[in-house]
Amino acid sequence: MQVAGICQVGAGIEMIDVGEPRPLAGDEVLLEVRAAGVGNWDEFVRTGGWDVGAKPPMALGVEAAGIVLAAGQAVGDWAPGDAVITHPVPLRDQGTWAPRLIVPAGLLARKPPRASWEVAATFPVPALTAEQVLGDALNIRAGEQLLVHGAGGVTGGLLVALGSLRGAQVIATAGPASQQRVSALGAHQVIDYHDQEWPEQVRAITGRHGVAAAVNAAHGGAAGAIRAVADGGRLATITPDPPSQQRGITVSSIYVRADGNQLRKLAQRLEDGQLEIPVAASYRLADAAQALAQATGGHVGGAIVLTP
Repeated sequence: MQVAGICQVGAGIEMIDVGEPRPLAGDEVLLEVRAAGVGNWDEFVRTGGWDVGAKPPMALGVEAAGIVLAAGQAVGDWAPGDAVITHPVPLRDQGTWAPRLIVPAGLLARKPPRASWEVAATFPVPALTAEQVLGDALNIRAGEQLLVHGAGGVTGGLLVALGSLRGAQVIATAGPASQQRVSALGAHQVIDYHDQEWPEQVRAITGRHGVAAAVNAAHGGAAGAIRAVADGGRLATITPDPPSQQRGITVSSIYVRADGNQLRKLAQRLEDGQLEIPVAASYRLADAAQALAQATGGHVGGAIVLTP
């Protein structure tokens, strides 16, 4: 089976032969991959910064949408022909940048019928990340003021939408090109992050107190975001640059984890139109290296996807 991946940690992405998928365990399903997401997290896998459970030579990729081809003997919820999405980490066999994929059945969610294959494939990682930040790390409550720094990105937009759905008063930072979309997602105020004094603008909006909670989704932005947080507040960052604790602020670094139950609830929100994913570019599997280069290049403007 030809997949897009690496022959060793840190190597360049190429099409490699990893053999056909092995026989299924009782709790597994075999998917025909229709589309797979590409994100900066895949660069962490490529360079050895994130252990996803498989070793090279291996296909990269940690999120996908596809059709169930076969199910293990113990699988009762899924059958051949079902359209599904997944974030299947730790990987049981190969990554998602492949024609076929083995997945634990418990990490599947039904693909929202209204969503395209491209949207569905790029949804699991950013959606799970946003939900885990807001629910698990920050425990956002209705009425709280929430800062989302870096709201113009895919994960940042989902943080705004999910925060608004939780009843938070969302203050967001984004570039001029993204401000209208971020406002439409539910942000009460949108500040241009190019202004170096944007944390002071946030504090002014909050009566100089600062926000109760903040999430940093901008690379290198956590140190600025904490300046906008109230004493004793909470800050979560999804970038690997947490600031030191100060003023009694609780600081958390969040890395996405697979959770089938959460993914199924989030997929329903996508189907209901409460969440959205803008797709910036679609590449063929053979062009995975170019896709990852765009995903890690900054200012993407939407999700990057691979199709067979």
